[in-house]
Amino acid sequence: MEPVFSRVCGIDEAGRGPLAGPVTACAVILSGNFPTHILRDSKAMSPPARIRVASVIRREAIDYGVGWSWPEEIDHLNIHRATLLAMKRALCALSVTPELVLVDGCFAPLTPCPSRCVIGGDRTVPQIQAASIIAKTMRDLWMQRYSRIEPVYGFNRHKGYPTREHRDSIRAIGVSAIHRRSFRLLESSDPPGCPFTDSL
Repeated sequence: MEPVFSRVCGIDEAGRGPLAGPVTACAVILSGNFPTHILRDSKAMSPPARIRVASVIRREAIDYGVGWSWPEEIDHLNIHRATLLAMKRALCALSVTPELVLVDGCFAPLTPCPSRCVIGGDRTVPQIQAASIIAKTMRDLWMQRYSRIEPVYGFNRHKGYPTREHRDSIRAIGVSAIHRRSFRLLESSDPPGCPFTDSL
């Protein structure tokens, strides 16, 4: 018979794909009476809806923790290992020890308790959906605040993702302090010898 766990932790991340900024992970333990009907895959929610639901999660969850991996770590470790590191940091930030950890995707960090990977968990598992929402809102807020330091890149609009506006700014200005230099920052159609790509 499958054991019943009362403290199930969901883990998810935001920011694997951007060209700049940190990757952010969140670990969430929900109470048994949490209003799970308000949860969705964070990517399917509007920014205002994510912010409203994130506020409920922070207020009503048994516990949550957030972990970050920074651009230098991403360049040094690679994005996969840096993501697992952010997940581990999020788990370590919890003050309540979970009985089971459910991680979105195919890979999980080392955990002190049983863990399972759930492909598509951000669409089906409430704890992972909650983690996805917190991770996304926290990372977006960080990018918006950092945009005040280097406003020319428009980080407050595209959050570091590879939009045309973002790549045009890299082409015109060069890389910022938070760009991931191990990523292909410009498209393959750029001319050979284009600055800012030679060292990638």
